[in-house]
Amino acid sequence: MNIVIGADHGGFELKSRIIEYVKDLGHAARDVGTYTSEPSDYPDYARAVANAVIDGRAERGILICGSGVGASVAANKFPGIRAAVCHDTFSAHQGVEDDDMNVLCLGARVVGPELAKEITRIFLSAVFSGEERHVRRLGKIAEIEKELMHT
Repeated sequence: MNIVIGADHGGFELKSRIIEYVKDLGHAARDVGTYTSEPSDYPDYARAVANAVIDGRAERGILICGSGVGASVAANKFPGIRAAVCHDTFSAHQGVEDDDMNVLCLGARVVGPELAKEITRIFLSAVFSGEERHVRRLGKIAEIEKELMHT
């Protein structure tokens, strides 16, 4: 699977570990920055990750900031992106299985590197169930996005 990964300065160190781990799991990992620990803005990396998922260059994305919250808020502004902060393995697989989550957000100041790797593994191995109730709910989310798009 092609995975796009981005982080602001708060997630810079963890991002490097997650990229290597994603590769160790047999996936392709594309790093969209940041490339230093100098202060940077998480919306820039949310945009880069979201665009790669939306246009099909990546099947899933991972965003890392200090808490994971800012990255999640920014990523969810993009139609078709279903991003969530996950600091536990249950949310990571349930978010994909039930909600077709396509962007995992991690808080580098909240979870340690080993838990972050386990959450990443679970996220990448989970598969959307396709159950009727979940498809129906995703359809309603798509309707909301369509109603609110200003084009």
